[in-house]
Amino acid sequence: MKSSTVNISFNEDLLKRIDQVAREESRSRSELIREAARGYIDRKRRWKQIFHLGKMKVTKQGLTESDIETEVAAYRREKKG
Repeated sequence: MKSSTVNISFNEDLLKRIDQVAREESRSRSELIREAARGYIDRKRRWKQIFHLGKMKVTKQGLTESDIETEVAAYRREKKG
């Protein structure tokens, strides 16, 4: 796979934390940032799929946004209880 070089700015505190983790894991800063980017993209994709499936299920069952809010509130009350 072809690679491209990019320039990116981090505040000093974040860069120190990135470097610390990279050292602890014996890998380069670039490897750590690549993994973080991949993880972020994968999580976004999975959440998009989850919301899509939820929307399909809601549509199939004929539920409204109000129905969902009511169920969420009931669940939260039960959880506290």
